Amino acid sequence: MIFGLFGKKNGNRRIVEKQYATLTTAARHPYLYEALEVPDTVMGRFEMLSAVLILYFRRTRTSGTSGQEIAQEIVDAFFEDVDHSIRELGVGDVGVPKRMKKFAGMFYGRLESYAAALDSGNREGLAAALRRNIYPEAGEAAPTMAGLAGYLFAAEAAMAEVGDDDIKAGALAVVEPGRDEHAA
Repeated sequence: MIFGLFGKKNGNRRIVEKQYATLTTAARHPYLYEALEVPDTVMGRFEMLSAVLILYFRRTRTSGTSGQEIAQEIVDAFFEDVDHSIRELGVGDVGVPKRMKKFAGMFYGRLESYAAALDSGNREGLAAALRRNIYPEAGEAAPTMAGLAGYLFAAEAAMAEVGDDDIKAGALAVVEPGRDEHAA
């Protein structure tokens, strides 16, 4: 059984790497930072990659076992990257598990709050959650994040149009931000 699972995960490796690279590239699109007011910082990039992964995770929840397995492996790859980044920032081995637990809590908290807003079609609620998470210290001075919320709704709608075969092949593209219809 263990060897069967290991072999299956190994078979997904190229698909996971390809899809994770696509998702990461989407989360690093300059427009997000230049026009949609996401800070171009380590935490800003964490926030955007989390948001894009949440959309991907939501899309794959209906794509069958294979798509869900790939999605879980992509989330695992994300947390491996977070672990690596924490270590690169100089956090020692003793402090890494505590920080990883904090980042996992942040990710899954965002998954819950963003999903609630997306499920109910509440753009203002999503914008408020994004604002709270991306600018936790800014209070009223924080940007509204309405443009980013509009983009995330448009990106999720575009992902819904992608067929399950593309999901299983790691070929889900993320709609590029910056088009006028996405900011509405």
